[in-house]
Amino acid sequence: MGQSIQRAINLIRRAAEHPLTLTEASETLGVHKSTALRILQTLESARFVRKTGAGTYVFGSGLIELSELALGSMDLRQFAAAHLRQLQRQTGHTVHLAQLTGDEIVYIDKVDSPAFDAVKLPSRVGRAVSIYASAVGKVILAYLPREERDRLLSHVVFERYTDTTFADRDSLEAELVHVAEQGWAADNGEHDAYVMCVAAPIRDSRGRVIAAISITAIEVIANLEQLKESLPLLREAAASISQELGHTPAPN
Repeated sequence: MGQSIQRAINLIRRAAEHPLTLTEASETLGVHKSTALRILQTLESARFVRKTGAGTYVFGSGLIELSELALGSMDLRQFAAAHLRQLQRQTGHTVHLAQLTGDEIVYIDKVDSPAFDAVKLPSRVGRAVSIYASAVGKVILAYLPREERDRLLSHVVFERYTDTTFADRDSLEAELVHVAEQGWAADNGEHDAYVMCVAAPIRDSRGRVIAAISITAIEVIANLEQLKESLPLLREAAASISQELGHTPAPN
């Protein structure tokens, strides 16, 4: 196994340096061309190398995308931190930052409201949030490519937590269309009846939605309509974080 991995690493490095022919790959690895071809085809299927029209192999986009994902995960909290804290000060409400990690949407940062210390929200940094019964979950789902959304939701067992939960795929899909059109999502007590939330998407340098920022309050402090009054501030914070990540909004 170790030898196979080292061979793959050697091929990727050579392909990054210059277009690699099958003969060169075979010589680099010290194996027959048929073995070299199988390794190249495996790397190609993962998009770690790409076959050109000339029949050579060059560095693929797969490793670049993995690097961007890793860097994005490490840098997102750093880039977002000041904006999260400013938004909390502006609104007085708890602010969350959530990101799709594997098959889960996870809170990666949180700034608690100092008001009403006796009432604590159930959210925790590092804890997964409902993928369909949360504002951050719906924002991220709404902008995923159809294939990826279908894959994530295929594992979901829909449960009606409250009277407002979108507890089946058809009603959720209609809600996601609405979210994508308006550019933000609301959680009207869909998981915990007393928790209200609005969320907006965060985009990377390619314009892909990779995370969501939200403001959250319990209903006795702010109902959903009152939270919506902070949408301009929320969307401004999301745009600022996206800009930190290299996103340039399309001209109107």
